[in-house]
Amino acid sequence: MRSSPSRTDPLDPGPAGFAHRGLFGSGVPENSMAAFEAALAIGAGIECDVRLAEDGKLVVFHDHDLRRLCASALAIETSPAAIITAQRLLDSDQRIPLLADLLDLMGGRAPVLIEVKTRGANVRRIAEAVGAAVAAYRGVAGVMSFNPDIARAIGRYRPAIRRGLVLSRKASAFDRWRCLRRARPQFLAVDCGAIRQGWVARNRSFMPVYSWTVRTADELEMVRVHADAPIWEGDGRPRN
Repeated sequence: MRSSPSRTDPLDPGPAGFAHRGLFGSGVPENSMAAFEAALAIGAGIECDVRLAEDGKLVVFHDHDLRRLCASALAIETSPAAIITAQRLLDSDQRIPLLADLLDLMGGRAPVLIEVKTRGANVRRIAEAVGAAVAAYRGVAGVMSFNPDIARAIGRYRPAIRRGLVLSRKASAFDRWRCLRRARPQFLAVDCGAIRQGWVARNRSFMPVYSWTVRTADELEMVRVHADAPIWEGDGRPRN
């Protein structure tokens, strides 16, 4: 059954959807400036990950540490941003960007979904930092997280900012209910493995739903029926 979109979506990325961590691959690393430039070149919106460095600056990076992408044991939350951003991403000439770098690059050309990665007790600090960055940005941005306390904090301190909740197929019905109740989101980012479930359609009737991570043409067709936009990579890229 086709679910129905709720209303006009201020974060609507258009037919190209959201590029997951930018348009990466073939020597272009995820969450790199080159990946974001490539996504903008095809008219896509951007999804990115943000962590808080030791000195309070916002770093665009998915993992807690740099082992996978830089072959380094450095951890984001316990290292100053200057050391993190000096690291070269493997097999490329790209370095880890700051959120400020990405927002400057975008210049309001496309909507951006900023997924906030929390660590320990830094929820308030990172929510305040992201909220300040987005409030100063002149483009369209949404802030989302698996952690419902991020949306809760953004709603309390920066109510003008669009805030969302990321939900996995692995979440139990109780955890999903608890997170929705605590976050009170304005949009959802739902694991594409759960996108056909009834609770998604019910929520989509009153808020936009995006779906991650779309990696195949079949997943893309499914998401086009049950969600407002794909968050895609690889073969999940919309072609028309």
